[in-house]
Amino acid sequence: MSFWNTSDNQQANQTDGNADVGGGNLEPIPANTLLRAMVSEAAYDDYQGDRYIKLRWDVVDGEYKGRVVFHKLKVFDSDPKKADKAKRMLAAIAYNAGGKLLEIAEPTDADLAVHLVNKPMLIKVQVWEMEGDDGQMRSGNWVQAVESGKQAAQAQAQKPALDPAVKF
Repeated sequence: MSFWNTSDNQQANQTDGNADVGGGNLEPIPANTLLRAMVSEAAYDDYQGDRYIKLRWDVVDGEYKGRVVFHKLKVFDSDPKKADKAKRMLAAIAYNAGGKLLEIAEPTDADLAVHLVNKPMLIKVQVWEMEGDDGQMRSGNWVQAVESGKQAAQAQAQKPALDPAVKF
């Protein structure tokens, strides 16, 4: 079988240069939604001179399984209060991912990838909206909070079992 053979035995390399893979715009996940997700990419990035840590969160189960939320941690923000909030968020993510990143003075891209990627935890998302350069309104999700999920699991485990002898 050739690389260009498709599953329906067509030749993908026989093209007129047009293709539409479908999809389209997805509505943002509703605000205040708690999602089980894990970081699948973690690295430093910059945009117009602003350096930050970029995370890609992949939702791993539930109604929104397969969705992605991008997260900018502006740990170098010129506003110290914003930088502090971003560092606290990174520290919480690192703690929930096993805590090893917290032992590194200033993590590298490799450190971020090794210590944050593929570690499931809970994220709480909100919705952002803004007007694009073309005048169109755009929206998406941002990560408001993270947690290990252990508290929810412990609370569930501590619920008293129903006594089967009790009749309702």
